[in-house]
Amino acid sequence: MATTNWTAADIPDCTGKTVIVTGANSGIGYGATKQLAEKGAHVVMACRSADRADAARRKLESEVENASLDTMELDLASLDSVAQFAAAFTDRYSDLDVLVNNAGVMVPPFSKTEEGFELQFGVNFIGHFALTGQLLPMLLSTPDSRVVTLSSLAHRRASIDFDNFRGEKSYSQWREYGQSKLADLMFALELQRQLDAHDADTISLAAHPGFTRTNLQRHSSLTDFGIGFFSMDQDQGALPTLYAATAPDAQAGGYYGPDGWFEIRGSPEPAKISTAARDEQVAKRLWEYAAEATGVTFFEEGDSEHDEETVEA
Repeated sequence: MATTNWTAADIPDCTGKTVIVTGANSGIGYGATKQLAEKGAHVVMACRSADRADAARRKLESEVENASLDTMELDLASLDSVAQFAAAFTDRYSDLDVLVNNAGVMVPPFSKTEEGFELQFGVNFIGHFALTGQLLPMLLSTPDSRVVTLSSLAHRRASIDFDNFRGEKSYSQWREYGQSKLADLMFALELQRQLDAHDADTISLAAHPGFTRTNLQRHSSLTDFGIGFFSMDQDQGALPTLYAATAPDAQAGGYYGPDGWFEIRGSPEPAKISTAARDEQVAKRLWEYAAEATGVTFFEEGDSEHDEETVEA
């Protein structure tokens, strides 16, 4: 259970920890990076644009005294870029304490990733699936490491359509966004089940930011009034992510969001998980699909006595 009115002041000391935050140059990613840096973490800002990442790093260094930051290029719409990032990170670092799968796109005009996935499904889920799998050996070798994957309130009204991952059907931007965020939450929960099956020390958690003002909404029809009246700023919106990433009492397989009305705003607490997100059979099928599509294997055969219950690429 989350601590009542948990704030950034409650983030424990992170000195000596290495954290990757995808999409760290703006929004929730920027807010999380800032607060982690303030607590002493070394944060690797994994961003699609090197120029925007460097500009964000310089701004953070002006805001946070002695901030320890690195920038690395990562385009989640390209599996080649994901593989290059993972290889470069592994060459540069020996530990990974926390991976925050934060970057995402929301209701853009129809487009596809390099591999032909509908953009939201491809970036929000497929890219982060591949990234996590390729960094898993380092996570497993780092004591008490965590993976935090960002979902959304939009997951609650979504379903997984295995016949529409590549934009085969008429494009519905909100339907596709909801599917991508449901896939993210199902991935986080299934990852924890597989980590449990392999007796791993690493844990998987998920979070959502409620209704937070970021440039993620630039393609949506949300009104300025609605954004201003109901929403939180990015620092407040980052708190569920930070709770999942750092709080000692955050639970393996937990999902955290704001504690206010309809989980739109407030302090971190356990969030509602839809019935669809709890469907373990669909989650395993989705995992198997992603593993085949990306060529990424999380665990080697024979790693666990429960291998018959896990999915291999």
